[in-house]
Amino acid sequence: MPVFTRFSGSSQPGDGVPGAEDEPAGGERGEHEGKTTAAAASRTPLDRVTRLRTWRTRHPRSARALHLTTTALAAVLVVGALLMPNTLPALKAAGFARIPAEAVLGAVVVLALPRRPRLVAAVLYGLGLTALTMVNLLDMGFNEYLGRGFNAALDWDLLPDAQAYVEDTLGGGVATAAAVGAVVLVLLVAAVMVAATVRLASVLARHRVRATKGALIAGTVWVTCSALGLTLFGGPIASERGAGALRVHAQRTVQSLRDEAAFVKQSKADTFGNTPPGQLLPDLRGKDVIFTFVESYGRSAIEDPVMAPGVGRTLDTSTAALEKAGFAARSGWLTSATYGGSSWLGHSTTMSGLWIDNQRRYRTVSAGDHLTLTKAFRKTGAWDTVGVMPGVQKGWPEEKWYGLDKVYDAYDLGYEGPKFSWSTMPDQYALEAFQRRVHGKKRDKPLMSFVILTSSHQPWAPLPKMVGWDELGDGSVFDAIQRAGHKASDVLTDTAKSREEYGRSIRYSLTSLTQWLQRYGTDDTVLVFLGDHQPIARVSGNGASRDVPVSIVAKDPKVLDKVAGWNWTEGLKPGRDAPVWRMDSFRDRFLKAFGSTPRPSKG
Repeated sequence: MPVFTRFSGSSQPGDGVPGAEDEPAGGERGEHEGKTTAAAASRTPLDRVTRLRTWRTRHPRSARALHLTTTALAAVLVVGALLMPNTLPALKAAGFARIPAEAVLGAVVVLALPRRPRLVAAVLYGLGLTALTMVNLLDMGFNEYLGRGFNAALDWDLLPDAQAYVEDTLGGGVATAAAVGAVVLVLLVAAVMVAATVRLASVLARHRVRATKGALIAGTVWVTCSALGLTLFGGPIASERGAGALRVHAQRTVQSLRDEAAFVKQSKADTFGNTPPGQLLPDLRGKDVIFTFVESYGRSAIEDPVMAPGVGRTLDTSTAALEKAGFAARSGWLTSATYGGSSWLGHSTTMSGLWIDNQRRYRTVSAGDHLTLTKAFRKTGAWDTVGVMPGVQKGWPEEKWYGLDKVYDAYDLGYEGPKFSWSTMPDQYALEAFQRRVHGKKRDKPLMSFVILTSSHQPWAPLPKMVGWDELGDGSVFDAIQRAGHKASDVLTDTAKSREEYGRSIRYSLTSLTQWLQRYGTDDTVLVFLGDHQPIARVSGNGASRDVPVSIVAKDPKVLDKVAGWNWTEGLKPGRDAPVWRMDSFRDRFLKAFGSTPRPSKG
């Protein structure tokens, strides 16, 4: 029997598998292994092809099964890439029951080409599928976290920030592994896609007559289904998903570049650009004004059935406690320029009165001299202006554009406690440090403060808890709380847990802020606080609005009388029917409400 003969001692030419009696003994082993290695190294590609053909001849059934399997896998891979959706909810088996036009056209092209052009076309087709797959995966990630698709013209700048977030949240090792893994994934997808398209092109050419008939039938069916509008599982049978996706991204890129040129001109014009200092904010003179952004504080926190009960109770309790302390509040809604992340876009949109919904716009406007709301206070000469930025851990040149005399970053607040994932310190500590170092000190002028709270930043684990205000010290009191908290990795992978912990984080941040106001607010304190954006779609829900709550709190009734015409809801919880404004309209409304006179500049 051939198999028995092969493995019982008589090795066949080219087998490379010695029989038992061929095993060299003693000192001959090294010499034999050296010769074997040299022989293997000297094999040419032709030798390998010859060995493969020999294997096919000896094992025709296995060879045919392998051929059919790899061809089928290649076809599934190509069709799957062409029909792949760009959102996770749409990733269902029914969505792949389609006839992709790009597959039919691809078959026609390779059947019409001679060998070498056909190979080039197959490789280019495979690289095109790689690009399509990567774009769809990026769209999935952006839709999941930021509620929008990937923009090839604008979003590459966000990748370093994403890596920094992963590093702060899960550690440097995970961040490096993720970056390396992303590169490997792209290369692997490219290699597999090209191999698949080359394989299919070769099979089609080998069976040209049958393949031509098949392409003709598939094309006829596609045209018929398209013309009749036939559907299956809720979608059209005749699909052009791949070409459509690339077309959308190309149009999005072109539109973004045109939009950027228009925005540059828009940012140079300003309704209050030429307003004299004496005509800015006259009705707030003598007041300590604090603008505070609460990270990820969105409409979902107040209206979502999972998170709303707890957050609602916190807002009601805080409203009652503030009223007891002599404060009153009015609340409404703003539609944020961002969603799920990129908080600085929400900050800059609110303060500048410009719609800053991408990183390029942010860089354009922050490099100019457009008047921000915070800078308006400084321009008057009637206020000292400071920023409290516990999330800033490196140089922050934007402080000049914001018009801040001094910025207190993560290293200026004296914190010696543990980090809570991305957040460098608990909000309660940041507010107490603000009181010790800035707000509580005597000064010649009132204070305008720009405060960013970070404890409600994703991934909402571990979370701090309230401690006695007199127990805060240098923050070491939070060591045990941090150790006892959830791991970020556990919450990130659990949607239900993420929603629960997000709600807890908002309750903590709101409690910290309102208790600080009760404790340290005066008759001249005016607090404006709002969310920068909604939490990620996995928490806020698919199709959630971009609205965030905004509140104005003061003891002096004259302050709230100035905004009576806004028709905001009394208290800290805006009603469902409270007015909704775009976030970029807030600056001008605020300036006008408190007596500022518009004097436009055209740039």
